[in-house]
Amino acid sequence: MLRFQSCCRASVLHHFVSHYSVTKVDKPLEKVHHTKLFINNGWHNAVNGKTFPTVDPSTGKTIVQVAEADKDDVDLAVYAAKQAFKLGSPWRSMDASQRGQLLNRLAELIERDREYLASLETLDNGKPFSMSYNMDVGETIKIYRYFAGFADKCHGKTIPIDGNYFCYTRHEPVGVCGQIIPWNFPLVMQSWKLAPALATGNTVVMKVAEQTPLSGLYIASLIKEAGFPPGVVNILTGYGPTAGAAIARHMDVDKVAFTGSTKVGRLIQQAAGESNLKRVTLELGGKSPCIVLEDADLDQAVKQCHEALFFNMGQCCAAGSRTYVHESIYNEFLERSIERAKARRVGDPFELDTEHGPQIDKRQFDKIFDYIESGKKEGAKLVCGGVRHGDEGFFIKPTVFAEVQDNMRIAREEIFGPVQQIFKFKKIEEVINRANNSKYGLAAGVFTKDLDKAMHLTQVLQAGTVWVNTYNALGCQTPFGGYKESGNGRELGEDGLRAYTEVKCVTIKIPQKNS
Repeated sequence: MLRFQSCCRASVLHHFVSHYSVTKVDKPLEKVHHTKLFINNGWHNAVNGKTFPTVDPSTGKTIVQVAEADKDDVDLAVYAAKQAFKLGSPWRSMDASQRGQLLNRLAELIERDREYLASLETLDNGKPFSMSYNMDVGETIKIYRYFAGFADKCHGKTIPIDGNYFCYTRHEPVGVCGQIIPWNFPLVMQSWKLAPALATGNTVVMKVAEQTPLSGLYIASLIKEAGFPPGVVNILTGYGPTAGAAIARHMDVDKVAFTGSTKVGRLIQQAAGESNLKRVTLELGGKSPCIVLEDADLDQAVKQCHEALFFNMGQCCAAGSRTYVHESIYNEFLERSIERAKARRVGDPFELDTEHGPQIDKRQFDKIFDYIESGKKEGAKLVCGGVRHGDEGFFIKPTVFAEVQDNMRIAREEIFGPVQQIFKFKKIEEVINRANNSKYGLAAGVFTKDLDKAMHLTQVLQAGTVWVNTYNALGCQTPFGGYKESGNGRELGEDGLRAYTEVKCVTIKIPQKNS
């Protein structure tokens, strides 16, 4: 395997590849260190003794068996988190600035082990190593450092209320936070939830996705190495209907944060209401539109719309999966999109020039092909891809449909795969109505050189994020979340801290001196 110093950045990787002609990174098959549950800073088998396989999606073969948590394990983890949150505990007694130091130390350890974590992520998830190294691990480091800086800056304020009073607010931690993360960005999604929760002084019980548990467990080992007290962070591996449901219904969990499907989000919100009315934040599905006006820079629009959909093999909640193109440029846009999709390099994710790896598992693989078949049956024109790549693993060639109509299943439902749908429109007001005619509202893209049109569209599109002449431009400083059935609440940025604090108002009567 390649070795880099802890100060490596993406540019170092590119220099290494070009200078030394390295074309492939070895799989870390002999270096999977952690497969047990992480509770109270210790490693434990599941109470029921069960395990389950985690699979390499590029081959379909089992990597290793991992402990399968259920309700009893959740109870143990929640108890540990509750004890760690008690007044007078090392965590509750810690200065806020020291919490920031621990988060920064965690970021340093991730940087130190960057290449190994990227390899582990690629092995378990299937995304290209270059993406795991540059984007996933790189962004994870930035997120922990960003929220480390907020640890001692969660300020309240003084309020000049009427009367002879001194009034101020405090931002206090919510308590024990249950967190359930998806498989498409295991490291990044883990940091999105852990970092703000820890910066604000909460304790955590997290269930990582059953498809991709390995990198999350390794982060648990780094959390212990960084010096976080026992019970502050607990990482469980298991299935949603058992471990995930137990977290959502637990009476001692004060808040639950979930990223995943809208269907499961409904179940979690229902479970919270039926238990202790715990706080809930949800980042759910999407069917995000990209709108390309007739005056757009066509080269840039084709490139950005391609990446908006095929990024991470289409397995992205914010994927630009409805591409609306003005009729005057539709044919040229379609031709260029087909050319780009055919040129996308599909293959072994450990090959450093690979752009497109496998889908996460056979279930997702079969689901995507079901959508492709439905598109063909309903009259959409398959102009590229739509077939398997290779003989093993779960690879699907980048797929493009033309002549898509809004009432088709592929136009309404979230495919979560490499299937681009390209629509035709005539007028701006028409495309606004069509873009907003969805139960989702996570993101949108607008491509135009006309500032007035761009500003109009950013105001009328029902989406939590609107990108103009770009797509997927995310940063740890920017809030992310959706309208409608794409969820509630926001993650990242200063807004992302709000879900992890209670605002307490304190009002003190000021005694009057006798004149």
